[in-house]
Amino acid sequence: MKAVGVIVEYNPLHNGHVHHLNESRRLSGADAVVAVMSGPFLQRGEPAIVGKRARTEMALHAGADLVMELPVAYAVQPAEWFAFGAVSLLHRTGVVDSLCFGSESGDIDSLQRIARVLAVEPAGLREDIARRLREGASYPAAYAGAAAALAPGGVDAHDAAALLEQPNNSLGLHYLIALQRLGSAIQPLTAARTGAAYHQATPGPGAIASATAVRRLLLADGPDAAAPYVPAATLAILHREWQEGRAPMHWERFAQPLLHIAATRRASELERIAEVTEGLEHRLIRALAQLPEPSVETLLNALKTRRYTRTKLQRMLAHILLNHTKDECSPERLATGPGYLRILGFTSTGQSLLKQMKRTATLPVVMKPSTFEHAQLELDIQAQAAYALAHDQQDSSSISRIMFSDYYESPVRI
Repeated sequence: MKAVGVIVEYNPLHNGHVHHLNESRRLSGADAVVAVMSGPFLQRGEPAIVGKRARTEMALHAGADLVMELPVAYAVQPAEWFAFGAVSLLHRTGVVDSLCFGSESGDIDSLQRIARVLAVEPAGLREDIARRLREGASYPAAYAGAAAALAPGGVDAHDAAALLEQPNNSLGLHYLIALQRLGSAIQPLTAARTGAAYHQATPGPGAIASATAVRRLLLADGPDAAAPYVPAATLAILHREWQEGRAPMHWERFAQPLLHIAATRRASELERIAEVTEGLEHRLIRALAQLPEPSVETLLNALKTRRYTRTKLQRMLAHILLNHTKDECSPERLATGPGYLRILGFTSTGQSLLKQMKRTATLPVVMKPSTFEHAQLELDIQAQAAYALAHDQQDSSSISRIMFSDYYESPVRI
């Protein structure tokens, strides 16, 4: 059986994601789609608008056959480590033949040429990034500029810079670098992004809107507002999650625990947390003392500068909320790769893949966390508990079961 991998967040799954799944099958000629999906907290540091189980259902209804969870230690990271963790999982299944990612350019060749240079981390790359950071650039802009300056023959530096300024192209480059570093035989493919731009805040005239626009509609007016832009199965799942108090999830639901944790930690304690860099612990403490109102949005606005993007700061706040230390998220630890293949859901085709993985996988396949122990998995379980505590609790008697649903619930089957 031929399988193509996709790396997703589905926050939530919309019509553009269905197009990507269909294109992934078409371009790869695959019989099955294996998705690596972030759990309750995402790469930009945000809580997902609905939980991972609901998003797994969306994925399976839309055409994925097997969904695995990207450990939170990788999910809430800059693009380099997010990509490395996700690609590592696909590589270690032993069943994935290709990886298809969306890109603005649809140009795999130019991205591949740049990736081959950066995979060995050329001398001077980190120094150039550091120089650009000192000059006030954000990390994504600094990385894109430094990478473009090293563009190989056949790729103009100006063209490379323009290419890497676009978020899907940049993330795709990191997938390609990860494949190179892993020595993986997985074939990379790219599907050109269609319809709305990545951050487009309002829907356009067609049936494809960005996830940003869909979330805004959902937060403002509920599931029916997003109906033109999501598949019927997604809409039904969104209605259920709203009705049962599990959605919509957003940062303000976490304001009380987050602000409590941040306000009761000394600077030396905050400094130990992942992404609290360059004295940000002191900036955070000052901002907390001057907040005009106790909200996460107000705190982010107080912290944001040209140097510190909203994404960087959201990841920092997520790590503070979840108590992720620099040691737990150090490059040395992340470079070892994820320690297991956590299965969130599957179809009948995915079940056949699972049987094949029992022979080919080079990591333990975990169906229920209660049967397996690993430091990264402990972080996943803690992240799910923190996420569930922010639900609208309609039945207080079941709170412990909701918090520790990872222990009780089997993978989703469609």
